[in-house]
Amino acid sequence: MSVTNEEFRAALGRFASGVTVVTTRDRAGNLHGITVSAFSSVSMNPPLVLICIEKTTGSHHAFVESGVFVVNILSADQREVSNQFAFKHENKFDGIRYRLNDLDLPVLEGCLANLDCRVVKNYEGGDHTIFVGEVLGTSIAENDPLIYWMGAYRVDSYQP
Repeated sequence: MSVTNEEFRAALGRFASGVTVVTTRDRAGNLHGITVSAFSSVSMNPPLVLICIEKTTGSHHAFVESGVFVVNILSADQREVSNQFAFKHENKFDGIRYRLNDLDLPVLEGCLANLDCRVVKNYEGGDHTIFVGEVLGTSIAENDPLIYWMGAYRVDSYQP
């Protein structure tokens, strides 16, 4: 039994997910960021998460070089932030509000949560590299999440 790329993409599109922008810095000090849907928690103790970065993306080398990254979990009003980091731009950080953390990495402002991570392992994953990161620090806000489902953004109301 074999699955076509179209069938696989259509099946995965049925999985609703939050939207993240993952940021880092390359060896030369240039800031990098990319919209990533392949993000997941791995372990509570130690606190581990994973991200998957396509090997052909212009930022892949920066994640390999730096060994650190920030997962920025986007809120509902950050649809344009997601779009800006999803496509190739000369400077993806133009007009984006961010601060530098203790690791000298960009942390996007206005997010639901930010996770400062150190790479503890990476794995080959077909056309992607799977980076497992230990969470070193977090910041958390209360807001509605930006959700992606069936090829479109969705908004879900936060009710504590």
